[in-house]
Amino acid sequence: MKIQRALISVSDKSGIVDFARELSTRGVEILSTGGTAKTLQEAGIATVEVSHFTGSPEILDGRVKTLHPKIHGGLLYLRGNPEHEDQARQHGIRPIDLVVVNLYPFEATIAREDVTLAEAIEQIDIGGPSMIRSAAKNYQSVCVVTDPSDYPAIVADLQEEEGRLSLGLRERMAIKAFATTSHYDSAISSFLNREQETCARFQLDLPLEMRLRYGENPHQQAELYGEFSSYFEKLHGKELSYNNILDINAAAGLIAEFSKPTVAILKHTNPCGVGTDPDLREAWEKAFATDKQAPFGGIIICNQPVNLALAKAICEIFSEVIIAPEFETDARSLLQKKKNLRLMRSLRPPGGSRRDLRSVIGGLLVQDTDSADLPELEHKVVTARPPTKAEIAAMEFGWKVVKHVKSNAIVYASADRTLGIGAGQMSRVDSSRIAVWKAQEAGLSLKGSAVCSDAFFPFADGLLAAAEAGATAAIQPGGSVRDEEVIQAANDKGVAMVFTGTRHFRH
Repeated sequence: MKIQRALISVSDKSGIVDFARELSTRGVEILSTGGTAKTLQEAGIATVEVSHFTGSPEILDGRVKTLHPKIHGGLLYLRGNPEHEDQARQHGIRPIDLVVVNLYPFEATIAREDVTLAEAIEQIDIGGPSMIRSAAKNYQSVCVVTDPSDYPAIVADLQEEEGRLSLGLRERMAIKAFATTSHYDSAISSFLNREQETCARFQLDLPLEMRLRYGENPHQQAELYGEFSSYFEKLHGKELSYNNILDINAAAGLIAEFSKPTVAILKHTNPCGVGTDPDLREAWEKAFATDKQAPFGGIIICNQPVNLALAKAICEIFSEVIIAPEFETDARSLLQKKKNLRLMRSLRPPGGSRRDLRSVIGGLLVQDTDSADLPELEHKVVTARPPTKAEIAAMEFGWKVVKHVKSNAIVYASADRTLGIGAGQMSRVDSSRIAVWKAQEAGLSLKGSAVCSDAFFPFADGLLAAAEAGATAAIQPGGSVRDEEVIQAANDKGVAMVFTGTRHFRH
């Protein structure tokens, strides 16, 4: 049957006037409520108020307006079923063939920092989800539209089907409708859970963003869900792989630590080198000098627009991905000559209130992101000799990096660059040995450097090895039963040391 009657009730009114006008010109009778009806009427579109259609007024401040047998009966009765058809005639129920509904802005409301529980509850839509589900259940005869971006597809189908809507379109709209109400209910329950002292249930509902060629390895299937593309825009190059996305995520978290012009190079989510300098080419040279072997096939990220000088330097090695807030025209032209190189524009910072998820057998581990601020180090000195200003600057720089290195993690740093990085070893002293070896391989002196440890030195040997390598300052969380031994070793070697009180394990 042709679409004869549509019910329109939307919170997001973008595009609704043009869409409703298109329906009206096709002879579709339009039912509407409240603000939507007013919007359509002001645009000169003939509209029947739902209260007139049902014969019942809106009550309870508009909380009850579409919860009526003439609405849900018109959506749910089975066309062609003699018993249903007879009951519809008996009760004065007329068919509603198209429902256009989007819901109260609950998520936008709870995103406000000052939102109250009462305000949030008031934005829980009842009639909207009820109509959506009724229409979606009866998709054999009714079409439901929950997203303004689908209006053009509805109009196109009406044109092609001469005023009807194809079964395939109705099926797709029904599936999307159920996904919409599921996500909406999940947002409500998650918010109310947060209001409790203990979250009783964790729910996750994310749209499919893209299917990936494979996962970490070719025999693994993989997909990306969520809104990754709202943070990064691919400007050039091959499609992103699973490993690319992991590396981009790690790179974004690392670069967010720095406000000064900074370039970082990563491989397998670990920093290979980080450098800061007003001249981006110099920042690159500092980062690259830390390790000139590992960056091959790595990820490069910059917190400033990439200029031509930096692009020329980057082009000297093979990279998988380059990320920046922008690429100057000549720099982009040069980099795009490498057809497989992925250029990514960072659209916004990752933010500090995210949650980290890790899958485990039978469930998920959920935690806050590691966004602890670095305290004022002058007040955290535990050794007889306080650090100099240069040593404090080196400790602060290295501490920003070490929290993004796989544990056990050791970073040797100066005030504007990394000098040696040791990652992911079973013992902390081995990580330190690797960091020292890396610095030696790169021809970098560790004399006067700061050694940064993501967790406490369990024994004095790690601190002594760092001092022998040339470090004159150390930053670590503290908290070992042998802290006094480590402090004494630092005093014996003349090393200035601070205890931050904050650990940065990264498994």
